[in-house]
Formats: sequence, structure tokens, C-alpha cells
Amino acid sequence: MHINVRIASQTLELLQKGAETICYSVSTASKGTGQQEGSWQTPLGRHIIRAKIGEGLPLHAVFVGRRYTGEIYSPELLQQYSERRDWILSRILWLSGLEPGYNRLGNVDTMRRYIYIHGSPDTAVMGEPGSRGCIRMHGRDMIDLFDRVLPGTTIDILPK
Repeated sequence: MHINVRIASQTLELLQKGAETICYSVSTASKGTGQQEGSWQTPLGRHIIRAKIGEGLPLHAVFVGRRYTGEIYSPELLQQYSERRDWILSRILWLSGLEPGYNRLGNVDTMRRYIYIHGSPDTAVMGEPGSRGCIRMHGRDMIDLFDRVLPGTTIDILPK
């Protein structure tokens, strides 16, 4: 099993041995690609899924600091927060870089940058950049992907 995230097409491909490739629409960083901590960009290169978070939680479960808050995203919940919030919903796949000096260790470490593949509200636009560095998916797609992959699954985040 392997995942390719393609920045140019804003897609995530799940390649499974002996099975058809599954393609999902995603949204990567509005500021483009880059490795540096604090850049708000999506890192490139080879990664793995270091941790899966949210198994069995409801669709649109709200996470803050990788912890389920007990809330379910809704328009009413959105109205309670006047500040712009990057909603992390449904499930989290926490990524870790595999290339020292490029996306691992120091100020380019993907895991220390808290880069995830995570669910977003159904109203979030997919197919175009819009995140703060993570790879966002609609909730049902996120749960489908989450249920198919294991920790240690490799991921290539590619410019094309």
C-alpha cells in the first residue's frame, strides 16, 4: 500500500496491491509547498503515517491538539468561534518525514510541524489549495482513507 499526494492536481491516490487505485480530491497549503517550520506550506518528499487518531469517532468529530473535544462540527458551532479556525475533523493521519535534512529533523521536520492528512467541513473547497500546510479532505473521504491504511504506510507528496 502506498499514497501519492499530487500538489498540481490537488489529489490523493491510494495505491493498493492487486486493487484499483482510489483517488480523492484534497486541499493542500494556500501558501504552496515548502519544508520550513512556520512557513504554513505543505512539505514535499517521502513520508510515512506515524499515527492514526480518531478511530471510531463520529463523522465531523472536532479535534484540538489531536484530542477529541467531544464536539461535532456544525454551522452553530462555527458561529460560536469568531476567529478564523482551521477545523480538524473526523480523523487524523499524522505524517513523519523520512528524508533527514529535507523533511525530517531540525527546522524541516514534518512531524514537529504537525502536518496531517485530516478531515474538514463539507463546505471546505477541495481541488484547490486552501489549508495551512496540512492535506485536507472531506469527512467521509477521510474516514474511508483512514479505514484502509495502517501506520507505516508510505506517502510521497509530489509537486506534479
